[in-house]
Amino acid sequence: MRVIGIDPGTMVTGFGVVDDIRGKLSSVGYGTIEGKRKDPFPDRLKIMFDGLSNAIEDYKPEQVALESAFYGKNVKSAIKIGEARGVAILCAALAKIPLFEYAPTEVKRAVVGVGNAQKMQVSKMVKVILSLSEVPEKYDATDALAIAICHCHRMKLTV
Repeated sequence: MRVIGIDPGTMVTGFGVVDDIRGKLSSVGYGTIEGKRKDPFPDRLKIMFDGLSNAIEDYKPEQVALESAFYGKNVKSAIKIGEARGVAILCAALAKIPLFEYAPTEVKRAVVGVGNAQKMQVSKMVKVILSLSEVPEKYDATDALAIAICHCHRMKLTV
């Protein structure tokens, strides 16, 4: 099974592709899609759409795992994140790939063992689980790999 995990953001969107072959997880690739702060928001969403569409086309995942919405105090930020999530959902729908969503605390529990883990802890565990030679440079990519790992673990529980 090949899964692309997506960590949607308004400035930086992370993606991580993981293969699960008989329980052995390995990273196929990961990266970030970045707009510029000066870019109008619709242009950043277009950059995200193009980047995710390209990643889906290049890696050909069988499933998409996406971080679900979280509830913050800043309503304006939450709405913009929701719009970025909509772009990721649209990319999965256009590619006709099943989409699964996971709360940030669920992802952290699946990778680190605790739902309130820090980004550094998640990053180190992603490196260990996937036997990476180094930690990805950006937490957005690490988080996306963690989302994919979480999905692989959850799928084992439902099979």
